[in-house]
Amino acid sequence: MSKRLLITLIGILCIGIVQAQNNVEEIAEKLAQEQLDAYNNRNIEAFLKPYADNVKVFNFPNEFQYEGKENMRSRYQNMFANSPDLHCNLVKRMVMGNTVIDQEEVIRKKGDPVFHAIAIYKIIEGKIAEVYFISK
Repeated sequence: MSKRLLITLIGILCIGIVQAQNNVEEIAEKLAQEQLDAYNNRNIEAFLKPYADNVKVFNFPNEFQYEGKENMRSRYQNMFANSPDLHCNLVKRMVMGNTVIDQEEVIRKKGDPVFHAIAIYKIIEGKIAEVYFISK
């Protein structure tokens, strides 16, 4: 194989890898945004859609909270129904590979202090499979 052909093939391979990485990041960001939009609309079905059936939720770094969409439903459904002012403002988002990190400010009730949090979403097989929360 000629040196020129080898360099061309390596270039094509690198372009393919970069495009695949971009696709993974686009999907990851899309899923994070879908659940954020649904959260702000207090739409439980749309909120749960981006999550894997066996989603695992942790307090960062590894304090397990619960597993599964149905557990997530029970935690969020009541909050959505009883919190008309509930809104999450995205302060900053970082995406790398299959991981999305959102810095958030959450208003639970008008007049209450803003709740500051970081949410880390790990995407596996096109769904949010793990979530890690940091809050103060």
